[in-house]
Amino acid sequence: MMMGFSVQRWAAWAPGLVNPASWETWLAKPHPLPAEGTPALSAMPAMMRRRVDRLGRIALQAAYDAHVDAPDAPVLFASRYGDLGRSVELLTQLARSEPLSPTSFSLSVHNAIGALYSIARGDTSAYGAIAAGEETVEAAFTEACGLLADGVPRVMVVVYDEPVPAPWEHFARDVAFPHAWACLLSASTGADAIHLGCATGPSDAPVTRQEPDALPADLRILRFLVSGASRWEHAAGGRRWRWERHA
Repeated sequence: MMMGFSVQRWAAWAPGLVNPASWETWLAKPHPLPAEGTPALSAMPAMMRRRVDRLGRIALQAAYDAHVDAPDAPVLFASRYGDLGRSVELLTQLARSEPLSPTSFSLSVHNAIGALYSIARGDTSAYGAIAAGEETVEAAFTEACGLLADGVPRVMVVVYDEPVPAPWEHFARDVAFPHAWACLLSASTGADAIHLGCATGPSDAPVTRQEPDALPADLRILRFLVSGASRWEHAAGGRRWRWERHA
């Protein structure tokens, strides 16, 4: 089964890449980026902004930039690892028998960033937090397509991650720098539709020479979404996720 949607608007943020034009140039020819940098997040009220750490600010900056003046819509925040830095801090405090920060604890859960965004905007639309390993982006877009099929006019997907902190960095080295991107989606079955499908077994795509690509899977998906490419496949979890754009 193929699910169709169109991207109405997109935005992304990483240190050194703050607008779509710079992202398109970088995605066409990636190069090392700074590991440090934090967006101003001026759209969020200052009292609430002070509670948000770097990863949250990056995710929320992408969300605000993609939403802009669009009507309220359900938002799906998708992160493979979430805010592991806060978890490490809390676990370290527990190991030392130190009191935990209630604020840090409340913001360590996967849905905290979405909750802050909803409260700051006064938006009562549905929100979700998704973590599905290496298939996190596909899971988020599948959920978005389900909402669109139910008649929701638009859905926003926000994808974000940062390098895994010590002592867990040896489990995942695919995220080299903090980043986030967001897409405002609408239903589409026309020529502008992007289709997402899932299959098992060998691929029926033509065999082509694979170029080395150090980008994490989520940024390869973003590159497909914004580049106009006709097809991209992501093998994960015993499945083949096929992203297609029909001319």
